[in-house]
Amino acid sequence: MTLATSVLSRREHFDRVGSTNDVVRAWLAAGEPDVCLAVADEQTAGRGRNGRTWSAPPRRALLLSLGFRPAWIAPDRVWRLAAITSLAMAEAGEHLAGLSRGTIRLKWPNDLVVESDDGAVLKLAGVLGETEGLGTVDVRAVVGIGINGDWAADAFPADLAASMTSLRAAGGSPIDTDELLEAFLQAFEPRLFALRAGTFDAAAWSDRQLTTGRLIDLAERDGTAAVVRAIRADPDSGALVVEDAASESGTREVLTGDVVRVRLAAAV
Repeated sequence: MTLATSVLSRREHFDRVGSTNDVVRAWLAAGEPDVCLAVADEQTAGRGRNGRTWSAPPRRALLLSLGFRPAWIAPDRVWRLAAITSLAMAEAGEHLAGLSRGTIRLKWPNDLVVESDDGAVLKLAGVLGETEGLGTVDVRAVVGIGINGDWAADAFPADLAASMTSLRAAGGSPIDTDELLEAFLQAFEPRLFALRAGTFDAAAWSDRQLTTGRLIDLAERDGTAAVVRAIRADPDSGALVVEDAASESGTREVLTGDVVRVRLAAAV
């Protein structure tokens, strides 16, 4: 039994759309039950966090959004929908590209990355979670993900080539994005069922975190910026726990909404 027949209420593929997140949001607003899925070969108005744009050549990336009505999960745990989406895509990407387990890391709060042999962090995918009506009876959540699939390294944009990668570049072989989608859905289904039953794979989410135990360049929405040590990503709150000498505990939690930028700090 596949996800398409077991839990998807709607699944549509588009050659070209503005944003799959916007498509799914409109479906939910019109009353579509969860889980609904929009996939596109190309987006003309794809976006990431903080108003950043996301674009890729047609069919060189897998671009999709999932829509939920997650009244079954506490409002402060809805972030886990994006977490299981990230985990499922990391597993599917490694499988399709022939990469060792753990090659694809999660860079808190919303990127999938691969760390090169020389320590460079190369962006593979971005995740954007959006919610409406948290704490009400009509809560809606949309999780969008765009992952560079069959995109050859020699075709990367010149201004991004040093900081990005694709499954094709990482694994050395062409990637069929249709097969990647099906592998993703197969990995996502059991994680969704587990989450609905109250179980979140905190170990898998924590193990893939890139920043754990490392110095990061952290810029926050209040204008502060500093190099701090990331202790861990907290699987209960979803926050990044960082060292803070001014705190009685010696640490503090940084929430996704408070962050403008997180990068590994440059070696000194």
